[in-house]
Amino acid sequence: MNRFWKNTGFYLIIFLVTVGIVHFISTQNETTNRLSYDELRQLIKADNVKELTLRYDGASYLVTGQYRVPPAGAQQNTFYSRIPAEEFATQEIRDASERNGFKLNVEKQQGQSIWLTFLTSIIPFVIMFILFFFLINQAQGGGGKVMNFGKSRARLYTDDKKRVTFEDVAGADEEKQELVEVVEFLKDPRKFAALGARIPKGVLLVGPPGTGKTLLARAVAGEAGVPFFSISGSDFVEMFVGVGASRVRDLFENAKKNSPCIIFIDEIDAVGRQRGAGLGGGHDEREQTLNQLLVEMDGFSANEGIIIIAATNRPDILDPALLRPGRFDRQITVDRPDVKGREAVLKVHARNKPLAKDVSLETIAKRTTGFTGADLENLLNEAALLAARRNKREITMTEVDEAIDRVIVGTEKRSRVISEREKRMVAYHEAGHTVIGYFLEHADMVHKVTIIPRGRAGGYVIMLPKEDRMIVTKQELLDKVTGLLGGRVAEELFIGEIGTGAYSDFKQATQIVRSMIMEYGMSEKLGPMQFGNSQGQVFLGRDLGHEQNYSDAIAYEIDQEMQRIINECYTRAKELLTAKSREVRLIAETLLEVETLELEQIKRLIETGSLDGTPSGDGSGGGEGDGQPEPKEPAANPTIDTPGNVRVRIQTKESGEDVTPAGGEGAGDDRG
Repeated sequence: MNRFWKNTGFYLIIFLVTVGIVHFISTQNETTNRLSYDELRQLIKADNVKELTLRYDGASYLVTGQYRVPPAGAQQNTFYSRIPAEEFATQEIRDASERNGFKLNVEKQQGQSIWLTFLTSIIPFVIMFILFFFLINQAQGGGGKVMNFGKSRARLYTDDKKRVTFEDVAGADEEKQELVEVVEFLKDPRKFAALGARIPKGVLLVGPPGTGKTLLARAVAGEAGVPFFSISGSDFVEMFVGVGASRVRDLFENAKKNSPCIIFIDEIDAVGRQRGAGLGGGHDEREQTLNQLLVEMDGFSANEGIIIIAATNRPDILDPALLRPGRFDRQITVDRPDVKGREAVLKVHARNKPLAKDVSLETIAKRTTGFTGADLENLLNEAALLAARRNKREITMTEVDEAIDRVIVGTEKRSRVISEREKRMVAYHEAGHTVIGYFLEHADMVHKVTIIPRGRAGGYVIMLPKEDRMIVTKQELLDKVTGLLGGRVAEELFIGEIGTGAYSDFKQATQIVRSMIMEYGMSEKLGPMQFGNSQGQVFLGRDLGHEQNYSDAIAYEIDQEMQRIINECYTRAKELLTAKSREVRLIAETLLEVETLELEQIKRLIETGSLDGTPSGDGSGGGEGDGQPEPKEPAANPTIDTPGNVRVRIQTKESGEDVTPAGGEGAGDDRG
């Protein structure tokens, strides 16, 4: 019942009913037929009047009457009209009454009802005011805050049922240790004050999306048992001038009332970007909001017991004043978890999921290099959905394997028709990557290769680093480039023609070689120097601009070095695949038969020559590619993004385009 009374539609109904009543009162005389003065004279002249009544209302005479015989089309037997107040008009009606013999009544003047006058004049305004008041009150009660746009939109979490602790955060042991001091300060601030220690006023969590920055902040509040205010950086700034600064003030006022507490600002880069850079000068609402935030964090007024935790994945664009000691004293990098961290994250998300005995979380962790906590949670959820779709009571490793493919590439499409020629080219292309990844010491290992269409891809290969690493050596980068070129080399050697499938392979290889020369100083000819500055303006995101701080002669030398390194890697790949031609043909022909090969099958196939482990002959299949048709016109092909920069090579239906995002977790930090 309360919801009904608060419903805007209820007040709208009241308004419409009231307007109807007022309209009925004001137009009650309009229920009969209305005649003009000339029509009234014609009616009297035709002797079709049975009775007339005259009533003077101060300006004219209101004439009401009855027909002797209602005319055709008349809806009532009565009518009304108005005649001038002059004497000749009333005298004409009196003469007609004596002549025609109809009854004539003359009423004395009656003033209009004071209540009717009041209702028709004042009530519409009262109704509009009441309706406007209830609409505003309803909007405020529903969270619209129409008149409170200067109030903070931070949400306060104090419910113990939704409490998050450090036990719910896995794969971030070092990050949790850094935040333990914050928890201890909130629990017992006297211990720190006795030693003259000052707890960090602000903690900035930096890391890629999905690594658990928000979860860590809520865990701190849950461990300390204090109120937790959560707000997004974009919630501060609105279209009205001064709203952002007002919301910052209101946020800290509410925090002071609930201190000790934690304020968590997610995506702080939306309001904390560096000042003084942008298109045009003058006043900037975002800068005013940032200035107020700086004052509240470390100004003349002390905010005791309030700790600010912020999260961003763009610390490079934040204002330096925001990062100085006294505001955000501590920066904690929340990176993608390593293999042990991924296993711990999987254990947390697998608590409420029935796993079969064949499911090994350790194996899943090894196969998901570069996955964040959000990616792993989504992976297990996809596996649970697949198991439910198949009416299983447990999640088996089959569902997990398929879920990994769904997360990285997309859903499987076996109904897509691919010609045998394209299948053959894709198979040898993937075999080239596979053989180089298997035999080169530092190349990425192929964990799965298939020519089954999935998503928008006609075939793909998943290549992961052989181990988690933070530093990538020059030889590892060269082996990675050699592995990228293996697909094109295999097409050239075993098919006899080349396609567009190596498009993204070349793009990735060129990016790696350019970084080796221009950023990592790995060129023997140019030496340990860094060329170019990719830091641009703040409003461009800083990394969209590029400054060339070297001469044209150096640019020419860079191009020559890039060409030399890529040519050497291409020659190296050609020599290796020529020496391992038996393995290339064996893997390619097996792919054409079984369509998908896992890592263990690839090892067994190379070592024994067969999938069942039984030693065979030379194991070489066909595949010289004689008599192949002419290649199709190269066309642009779609690309995909993969979690954690896992390198996934895509073969499309038309031309087999190769999509290889930055490979591996360890290489991601070095653009390898």
